[in-house]
Amino acid sequence: MPRLAIHRLAMAHPGDLSELETLLRDGTVRAGEIRAVIGKTEGNGGLNDFTRGYFTQSLMLLLASQTGESPAALAARIPCVLSGGTEGALSPHYMVFAVEDAEATGQRGLALGTSFTNTTPARDIGRDAQITDVMEATRSAMGRAGISRTEDVVLVQVKAPAPAAPDPAARSQDAKALMALSRAAAAIGVARALGEVPDGRATESALLSDLPLYSNRASISSGVEVTCNEVVVFGYADGWAEGIVAGVAPMADLLDLAGVQAAFAAAPGEVLGVIAKGEPDRSGAIRGQRHTMLGDTDLDAQRHLRGALGAIVAAVAGDGRVFVSGGAEHQGPPGGGLVCVFARKR
Repeated sequence: MPRLAIHRLAMAHPGDLSELETLLRDGTVRAGEIRAVIGKTEGNGGLNDFTRGYFTQSLMLLLASQTGESPAALAARIPCVLSGGTEGALSPHYMVFAVEDAEATGQRGLALGTSFTNTTPARDIGRDAQITDVMEATRSAMGRAGISRTEDVVLVQVKAPAPAAPDPAARSQDAKALMALSRAAAAIGVARALGEVPDGRATESALLSDLPLYSNRASISSGVEVTCNEVVVFGYADGWAEGIVAGVAPMADLLDLAGVQAAFAAAPGEVLGVIAKGEPDRSGAIRGQRHTMLGDTDLDAQRHLRGALGAIVAAVAGDGRVFVSGGAEHQGPPGGGLVCVFARKR
């Protein structure tokens, strides 16, 4: 019977894998059982944040030394979802998700499934083609995990591509706008797969404009270090060992402490990892009071957001190792976001 294992590990710098090396050496983790890695690096989270690619390269080289596979082959089957920016109380870290063999300990547990789309050219980013690709990849990952019902899905984490160079065929020539469109398309693709948005409204014309369309179970990051959409699905399925639980809750706005607490309450036990998405409210105000999270050249709005939301979530977790990512387009309520907590059930 498969059993999901989660290891939350600190890093001293973006290429530091010493804690994982220790777990591999003592047999706590087997390289061949690793299915996905999700983490926060200390770069700026923008187009020129190469800490994400540095970590991915270091990880695949380490796993290649353990498995005998090539780094390229490993990267093609193990999603490595990284979000740059550890402002404020946030601490650089990564979560290793492994699937182990276990003795039967129940008939239903938290499952993990992964899938990759084909390479997404710049011309398809933020368009119907990307929405459809992510929808199909989400359903494929559900099938691989044995999750038969959409209501059993807890979270879908996606790393979406952003073009490394300008392309005249792209939907926008603004690189940051393309990153946002990529996140938005992936989020709507997830929402369509889970039945949260009807097919007729899940179109490219809705992206970044029809904001009431969103998924309460999609967490999307984008970056130049990937060329396709890498999808990780978490949910409950028959045939998986018990032991780990997950809870997800929406945040109505950046100050929605009750929403954060609801996610933690839905996953009682020893916290193994936290994923949160948020964005500055586009109205320019939070609960009627003006905010100054702007896209100025001195400090990008997403850096404001990560510092603020990170402090709120880390205070509840009692730990700075929380995955907080900005750019929550169509991920949770507009101006808000969502929080997902993984815990070992006591």
